[in-house]
Amino acid sequence: MRRIFIGDIQGCREPLERMLEAVEFDPARGDVLHPVGDLVAKGPDSLGVLRLLRDLDARPVLGNHDLAWLRDGRIPDPALASWLAAQPLLRIFPDLIQVHAGLHPAWDEAHLMELAQRRASSEDPDAWYLTTVRYCDEEGRRPASDWPVPDPPFVAWDEHYRGARRVVFGHWARRGLDLTPKVVALDSGCVYGNPLSAWIAEEDRVVQVEGLRSDEGGLPTS
Repeated sequence: MRRIFIGDIQGCREPLERMLEAVEFDPARGDVLHPVGDLVAKGPDSLGVLRLLRDLDARPVLGNHDLAWLRDGRIPDPALASWLAAQPLLRIFPDLIQVHAGLHPAWDEAHLMELAQRRASSEDPDAWYLTTVRYCDEEGRRPASDWPVPDPPFVAWDEHYRGARRVVFGHWARRGLDLTPKVVALDSGCVYGNPLSAWIAEEDRVVQVEGLRSDEGGLPTS
């Protein structure tokens, strides 16, 4: 089995299809797609992304844009909306944690396990934290804004992370692709014309493909 973690897709179906070809995705040999959230929103074909991932039995986590689309009823197909709503806020493996944005420094193993089973809601403060955090202090408090880069005591959330499992996440296009011993950051800004990134856990290998092309409605990168 290969777990193929994919950065923020944001409604960019064609880059997702390019990624499937690049990683030679094959469910018959046990390949599983694990998108790290924000499946929908800024790109040209959010519903196409959802249908493709559902048909491929992908196992995403929810991002802030996914929660907003569910809250606002923006998915006209009830079956498709139900599929998305059934996805968790985080997935926990023996060696990894899959989440959209990051983790609170005070959350212990028991709380993470509970969050993995919790029905997601945009009104849940824990869901808001999981899907939007970038910077925090050692108590988990967040700055008023993430940009410009906030002054100390606020640092990237993973500087406070002390868990044993490596965390795979997205949400942070300015940070881009970043692999450290503690984390794998995969949001490389596909929707802005930058690459779509994936990390194949069992091979410890990064794969990138061309992101949203200008003729597909991409935004300028500068």
